[in-house]
Amino acid sequence: MELKMFDFIEDVNECLRDIRSELKEIAEEIEDYLEECLIPVNEGNLHIRSRVKSSSSLREKILRNSYYKNYKTGEELILNLHDLIGVRIECRFIEDEKEIYNALREYFVVKDEESGYYYNPKNENVLLELDSIQPQRQKNGFEIFRIDGLYKNGDKCYNYELQIKSLVNVFWGEIEHKIIYKNNNYMIADGFLKEIMKSIKKNLSMIDNQLLLIYNQYNYSNAIDPLVRKNHIEVLLSKMIYDIFSTKMKDSIGFIVDFKKSCDTIVNYIFRTNHAHDLEGYNKTLLKMFDRINEISKDEVNFNSEIKFERDVCVNGEFARVISKEILNNINNDFQWNLFFKILFEIELGNNAEDFECFIKYLCNEFYGSHSFVELYKKFEIEEAEDIKEDLMVSIAKAYEKNGTINFIQEKYIEDINESLDNYLKVLCDVVKDFEQWAENKETYLEIFTVKVLLILNTNIERKVINKLIKKIKSVNKDEDNKKKLLEFFN
Repeated sequence: MELKMFDFIEDVNECLRDIRSELKEIAEEIEDYLEECLIPVNEGNLHIRSRVKSSSSLREKILRNSYYKNYKTGEELILNLHDLIGVRIECRFIEDEKEIYNALREYFVVKDEESGYYYNPKNENVLLELDSIQPQRQKNGFEIFRIDGLYKNGDKCYNYELQIKSLVNVFWGEIEHKIIYKNNNYMIADGFLKEIMKSIKKNLSMIDNQLLLIYNQYNYSNAIDPLVRKNHIEVLLSKMIYDIFSTKMKDSIGFIVDFKKSCDTIVNYIFRTNHAHDLEGYNKTLLKMFDRINEISKDEVNFNSEIKFERDVCVNGEFARVISKEILNNINNDFQWNLFFKILFEIELGNNAEDFECFIKYLCNEFYGSHSFVELYKKFEIEEAEDIKEDLMVSIAKAYEKNGTINFIQEKYIEDINESLDNYLKVLCDVVKDFEQWAENKETYLEIFTVKVLLILNTNIERKVINKLIKKIKSVNKDEDNKKKLLEFFN
């Protein structure tokens, strides 16, 4: 049975095929209109280009952003896709970008009440959103003039994205697009590569010299640090897994979705569960992994199929129950979860149900094994400490239940949650004088921690929920210092 999301993707691409010629005509009209708008600032050095999103790019974007969860039909997604049409104004220098943007603001002056976008009376069909701050800061730290647009075509409205780029930024964009964004081959030490890319952006003429300088320093630090060498071996293994399965994904479904973080988690899980603490255990696990990856490279893997279990999954404890139930709900409805366990089950030969239970047990240990709980046992009786510990663990599980994304199992987020738990336990042991006070205000104390975990997992929380919780915090403790400590943790 095929995953339902692929039916949705086919529906979207069918809609796109039906209107592609219409979209191309719209893109050309926007190009011509913008050229006319910018005549006052065009000294013959402006070039305007456009494109309609390709089917392969759209397929990847749907899976990467889980759009199949947010839209019921292909047409609904098409009409809400902000960059269905892409238009780019290319100029000579970075300072020209601002001049062109200001020229557009002076030209598009009438506000459309329905959309909030602006147009010029000469053509009411082409609109731009000009209230947002420009240039926008991207995730990589660099700035870009990226403006949302709207084209009215009869009773339908199509979104387009307008970018303004100098020659240097066009060149940089091509490097970033092809080497980082569109290149799904796993790169060792991604953080290191990004630092290099930043230096390239700052001074393109010194690429060769800077690469050599950083590379030599990087290799020197690695050679003298065994822990760094160990980490790099794990990164290499993660790269091997990614390379093997990305090739098979391309063969199976025709394109590749980035799943590097999942590979990192799988490698971390395998070394931890095989108790590879000393050199001998580490090497044994490594050789075993190499053999298994080599075997997988010869097999066929179907990425367009549901995961099935030989029996019902059985786990112990409320934390494990909540986590496993939510993952099982997502395993054939979320591509990233499906992909993660498909790879894990391929590597870990045997029973899928047993392998799933082992992974849940590993996940439990990642949180239950935190040294932070020592503070509880110092403050409360053993049974009381156990109750509080279990309540906090269930709070983490329920936060994941609300969030639902695969971020929860990534090492960075596990570390951040455990660090937050450590800080919160210190605060609790400070502001809660005894178990009676904990029991009386337990609901509020747990809600504070649940919301904190949700924020760590990048979950959108309504402002009114935050404000309501802040009021609860203020009512829990009469002591002003204790209120301050709880609020400081929450913020």
